[in-house]
Amino acid sequence: QALEATRKFYAPRKWDCAQAFSVVYAHDYQQPMAMAQVLPALVGRSYLDVAGLDCAATQDMYPRQQLPLFPKLGTHGVSRGMLIPPGVPQTLQGGCSHPVPGGLCQVPTLLLSPCTASIQVYYSIINKLQGKHFNYSTKVTVPRGSTLLRVMEVAAEENPQTFSFQTEQTSWGPYVTSIHGLAGSTDDRTYWQFLSAGNALEEGVGTYKPQDGEHIQAVFSTY
Repeated sequence: QALEATRKFYAPRKWDCAQAFSVVYAHDYQQPMAMAQVLPALVGRSYLDVAGLDCAATQDMYPRQQLPLFPKLGTHGVSRGMLIPPGVPQTLQGGCSHPVPGGLCQVPTLLLSPCTASIQVYYSIINKLQGKHFNYSTKVTVPRGSTLLRVMEVAAEENPQTFSFQTEQTSWGPYVTSIHGLAGSTDDRTYWQFLSAGNALEEGVGTYKPQDGEHIQAVFSTY
């Protein structure tokens, strides 16, 4: 949006929507506010133009992810399939290719999604800035695909005296205001910064999803 607003400083050229879309499309936007901010820049128009857009004429302009309509079937890790009682239509039984005695039908079972697996995340809270300094760490187990917010919730549930925290809801998602009773302040220009491998996270706690074995640090910082 900054480049769009300062276009007079750059050589005129045709708006390359495809190139811009390929870069932005690679990011997984989950916050409505982020989507609303990036959309006008992508199409090179403002929301005032919505009334005049012909959606039917442009519905095939941009790539769309093809999502499977049904989960994959298989028998991985399961010795027996699901048993469907008599009377269930054959279309729901998948043709009943594996009949068993008693009029029942053995069908392939559903593969467990990788999201059902658990991961371990290391989580630390550090204050070397104000009052009594502290540095606490823990290891929590959460389902794969959990957000950082969920990691913090589990840590607080297991040890509320140490890892309790507070958030406030914003248009960009939950914002952590306090950890271990220590709150950020606009007067002191302090806040809780979240790091992974020493690098600041580029997403909020409500959308960032830690990987197995990742170490997340919440560091009380200034800006």
